[in-house]
Amino acid sequence: MNEVLTVEMQIAARAMKYPGEALTNLHDFIDIRLLHDCFDSLNKKGASGVDAEKWTDYNEQRNERIPELLTAFRSGNYRAPNIRRVFIPKGDGKLRP
Repeated sequence: MNEVLTVEMQIAARAMKYPGEALTNLHDFIDIRLLHDCFDSLNKKGASGVDAEKWTDYNEQRNERIPELLTAFRSGNYRAPNIRRVFIPKGDGKLRP
């Protein structure tokens, strides 16, 4: 897991070095091991996303899907799915996204 932190620190350092610019060419940092480690760090009991897929569903096929994800990312074909924004009521009557 220390290697993941190192990679994350390198990406953060690049972002700080070039503030306001998009991070391009992250291909050197992202590999299969990083994706597996990041997947393992996700909340296994979290709610499903807009695609209605749960962590357990993805985990069953992770050995096939993570390499496909990396290939799509490196080829430029990957597009992150939309995020569903939900407002949660707070005690004071306000809503929190």
